[in-house]
Amino acid sequence: MTNASPPTHADANAATPRLWDKSRLNPSQPEFAAALCVALLCAVMLRTLVRNPFYELLGETVFVSMVSLFAFKVAGALRQTLLPVWVAQWAAVMLGAAIGPLIVQLVGTGGSLSEFLNSRPLKGGYFLVMLSATIGGSLLTLGALIREHEAKAKAEALQFALERETLQRQASDARLSLLTAQIEPHFLLNTLANVQTLVETGSPQAVPVFRSLIAYLRGAMQQLQQESASLADEERLVRSYLDIMAMRMPDRLRFSVDIDPALKDLRFPPMALLTLVENAVRHGIDPGMEGGEIAVGARPVGAEGVLIWVSDTGVGMSETASMGLGLNNLKERLKAVFGADAVLELSEQSPHGLRVDLRFRKPL
Repeated sequence: MTNASPPTHADANAATPRLWDKSRLNPSQPEFAAALCVALLCAVMLRTLVRNPFYELLGETVFVSMVSLFAFKVAGALRQTLLPVWVAQWAAVMLGAAIGPLIVQLVGTGGSLSEFLNSRPLKGGYFLVMLSATIGGSLLTLGALIREHEAKAKAEALQFALERETLQRQASDARLSLLTAQIEPHFLLNTLANVQTLVETGSPQAVPVFRSLIAYLRGAMQQLQQESASLADEERLVRSYLDIMAMRMPDRLRFSVDIDPALKDLRFPPMALLTLVENAVRHGIDPGMEGGEIAVGARPVGAEGVLIWVSDTGVGMSETASMGLGLNNLKERLKAVFGADAVLELSEQSPHGLRVDLRFRKPL
């Protein structure tokens, strides 16, 4: 028979709910300051009604204020369900306003309750201090509760804003993943079509191109699996792609890539720059008999702005002006990463060709 080990002291403490919320027991500096100000105000007001020296009145009102403040904090820290917290705190302050002056009077009589009860001046002083403590304590309690309610409302608003931002980011990530999944088969089919063309024409460059293409596809597939990439990653992929395209049509394609080194660590949607370059080859260079040149570049604009462009001297906008699936997806991906201000613009090149500009601000 296996004997179960007896519960430890730590287990018992963990199972038993705590009676106090210790984080609410310690008064804050503003609460101390408010209690002292009320004590000073009460002492000044009582000075005109009694004959006691001012320092005695101030000492008594400060003591009563501290007792009421302590009672207020204890009632707020006590975990109970019988009364609403604000009712318990107000009742505790009223109790402190009644007990505090009584303690002062009993100290003055050497602890003799009968002497206190038989002295009309002592009882009069007690009721004056208790009344002023009751009024001042009620006002302080009201102010503290209002301040606590406002702080709680601000905390809840901040928590709601954080949760909303988290949900928006998750939605953007899901949206970005979906758009990337739409691009992936489209890109692979175009790449395989290029391989087929090289093999069918029997080009002597088929083997080196095929070897480069395998390396390129390996890098492209890795990048498609990434949630984010840098502009330097995109640059390497674009250079590899254009190298392969230039081998396929050496007399018809020239290209240049000029990425500012300051932007190479910039976070950028995977395969986004490649989408623009691929469109330039398919819709700009391939349809034209004379081919053309593709220029890829990126540079900072001002303190936070970025401009990225892909231009070609191909057949131009007259045949390629419509926004296809690739460009529409790219617009959505840019907005998901860089915000609603991200812009994708098409413009005609002179004398012919097309330029695509991406403008956005660096993410924080």
